[in-house]
Amino acid sequence: MIVRSRPSGFRLFLIFRGSVLKDIWKVLLVNIILATLVTMTHGDLFSHKITLTAIPFTLIGLPLAIFLGFRNNAAYDRYCEGRNLWGEIVLQSRNFARQCLTLIEHAQPLQAGAGLQDVRVRMIYRTIAFSHALRHLLRGTDASAEIKPLLTADEWQQSTKAANIPDHLMHQMGNDLRLCLNEKRLDGCLAANIDTSMSAITAAAAACERIKSTPIPFSYTLLLHRTAYLYCFLLPFGLVDVTGFMTPFVVGIVAYTFFGLDALGDEIEEPFGNLPNDLALDAICRAVEINLRDALGEEHGLTQLKPVNFCLM
Repeated sequence: MIVRSRPSGFRLFLIFRGSVLKDIWKVLLVNIILATLVTMTHGDLFSHKITLTAIPFTLIGLPLAIFLGFRNNAAYDRYCEGRNLWGEIVLQSRNFARQCLTLIEHAQPLQAGAGLQDVRVRMIYRTIAFSHALRHLLRGTDASAEIKPLLTADEWQQSTKAANIPDHLMHQMGNDLRLCLNEKRLDGCLAANIDTSMSAITAAAAACERIKSTPIPFSYTLLLHRTAYLYCFLLPFGLVDVTGFMTPFVVGIVAYTFFGLDALGDEIEEPFGNLPNDLALDAICRAVEINLRDALGEEHGLTQLKPVNFCLM
């Protein structure tokens, strides 16, 4: 996620970090070269004049801009929903840690650095592991290095066999909650409150998986891709008789807008990736871990992640 103040003036044109220009510069350059050739030949192709007026481009351009806007709005809704869901995970993780520490009775008071044999510590560590596992599940990466130290040896071995590690961890959480009930460490009504927090975390995770597994329909995206490319590559033939030597410049601006909107929609449609404009899941998971380790009173030495070259991952 790009984190920076909005630049002003001429600096706006010198920023490439977070810009879609790096993704579209090749097709944009080809479009400008074509527009230059059309301008030099005045729209003639093998001594045959290709006559196009501005009317077809006016008729096509407005609907194309509207539909690109609709698609980008749909992609941004997915991005915002993903951020809201991870905000819910952060909130419910804090609630869950507080409930575990204040509602579950234990023979010994909680001590900093208490081991995983304490059910309260085990459940809170498992919540940290849950956030890391969900991030890796959404990104398709390996979570082993981060979640193995947070689980018991037996639980780690079981999790390696699970297809969905976050779901497996939540089932283990339910087993520990049942254990607390059986051992009379927790009243049934209070257990229901803890279970509500667990259910909210699970619901947010499932919604993230839904966003990940349900992209915007490909046929809709393909139609916009094709229309935008045809429009921009035919545009020089419709403008050359009107704008003359300024045709490459005008075509470049229009093509940058349409190609850029198209590429931006592709990028934010999947908000859980590792691209600069995707959600900063590393930073969110680090925040969850810091909050929960602080709740346990640990000296962990962790700090919030900072943007590197204006990019927060």
